[in-house]
Amino acid sequence: MKTAIIGIGNILFKDEGLGVYAAKYLEANYRFDENVEIVDGGTLGFKLMRYYQEYDKVLIFDTVSIEDAPGSIYNIPSDVLLGLGAYRKTAHEVEVVEMLEICSLLEKIAKTNIIGMVPEDIENVEIALSKSIKDNFPNLIDAALAELRSDGIEYEETPTLSLEEIIFQYQNPTMADAATL
Repeated sequence: MKTAIIGIGNILFKDEGLGVYAAKYLEANYRFDENVEIVDGGTLGFKLMRYYQEYDKVLIFDTVSIEDAPGSIYNIPSDVLLGLGAYRKTAHEVEVVEMLEICSLLEKIAKTNIIGMVPEDIENVEIALSKSIKDNFPNLIDAALAELRSDGIEYEETPTLSLEEIIFQYQNPTMADAATL
């Protein structure tokens, strides 16, 4: 199954960068077969549309604007996401939903799930994550891995970098690190 794991968000606005960190964490700490591509989708928006059309499965890491406690984790299938009008509160949430709406009219669309967490702070300009998000980060990764397993996607854990080390790389990029971010 051709699968894309896409981390979406803006690392400059604290918890808004969660999706990017989660994708980087999977890339650094898990080995998948050649049919799985991990993508730093950042704020690419509609430039990510090809993944919805060319892949069988798309898993998106993102924050979710749902009225719940910060750190709450959701696995939202695309058909459910399309029915959540209140979800669209940030620019990239609007783009994700609009891409899904457009792709649903086309001949092929990937099976898509958002693995997201309710943010605590997406307004302060800081390359970091809130305590509630850090505390629940392992559960976010577990939810993503469970979703991938449910589709028969296998992986091997290869611990390399902690979440703190990944955030540190984004806070302190050197010329050598910049190529890997």
